[in-house]
Amino acid sequence: MKQIYGIDLSKEKFNVSFIDLKGFLKDMEVNNNYSGICKFLAKIQKDVILCIEYTGIYGDLLVFLANCFNISICAIPGYEIKHSLGMQKGKSDPIDASKIREYGERFSDKLKETVFYSEQLHELRELHSLRDMLVKQRKMLQTHGKEKNRAPYCSIKVKLVSQEILRTLDKQIREVENQIQKVINADPELAENSRLIQSIKGIGAVTANELIIKTHNFKKINTARKAASFAGVCPFPNSSGKMVKKSKVSPMSDKKLKTLLFLCASSAIQNNKDMKHYYERKIAEGKPGYLALNNVANKLLRTVYAIIESKQMWDPLHICLDPREGEKKAA
Repeated sequence: MKQIYGIDLSKEKFNVSFIDLKGFLKDMEVNNNYSGICKFLAKIQKDVILCIEYTGIYGDLLVFLANCFNISICAIPGYEIKHSLGMQKGKSDPIDASKIREYGERFSDKLKETVFYSEQLHELRELHSLRDMLVKQRKMLQTHGKEKNRAPYCSIKVKLVSQEILRTLDKQIREVENQIQKVINADPELAENSRLIQSIKGIGAVTANELIIKTHNFKKINTARKAASFAGVCPFPNSSGKMVKKSKVSPMSDKKLKTLLFLCASSAIQNNKDMKHYYERKIAEGKPGYLALNNVANKLLRTVYAIIESKQMWDPLHICLDPREGEKKAA
């Protein structure tokens, strides 16, 4: 079995736990910056596996440099580590690093290597995140202005400044959106996938970009089933013994992607005849509106992956053939 290094990340440093070739438990502390990480990676063997708890931006530099050094690194959700090792007592950075190492050793067959975003995807992610922040600020200011209109007195100066800020935010959002489109157009694969996704009635540029970023351009999350589970639109069984309840979606999902998919589903049932008939059929079966909308969001995801795989634009007149007909011909 390969040597496992457990790493507990923080902003300024990270703690490393590993068992050396003589079987002794070792701990070390490394500065979480470019020079510190490079020195650490240069000292260790190339065939080891680094296991880190996924902490977002604190681990990005380590993942990127590990990829550059051709050293395997696996980012694991903290929830998964916590609930796989049973009851644990005590908490400190060295102890957490040891827990991560223990998880990697125990579940080495389930570890999946983490690959950092490509330069184009990273740029797209940064721009997309900036756009989200600007849109939130604009929404907050617009809501604040509407509430002030109900007051008996309104400050003219506040209103003028607010209007000027809103105009500035509108301009900045347009500039960011234009830059996002330039980044997409500069990469043929990104441009093609974005065009294919937006050919589906109900899905716009924002959701298309979100799907491309979260799935690493459909390479990391490469099936519709995985994407549905990740987005939280895939129901799971909920039964135990004689108790059988309705299937429900997992609360551990990407809330932002789920929200966007539901907005797309709401648009699709109004503008997309195929999705509208599918929604009405689910309602006729007795399903509540929210669950029927969840089914539409799931079907949209399956449609996205189907056209990405086939490299063909969405066709509203396409008829899906019965797969059993192909089995009969093959027989």
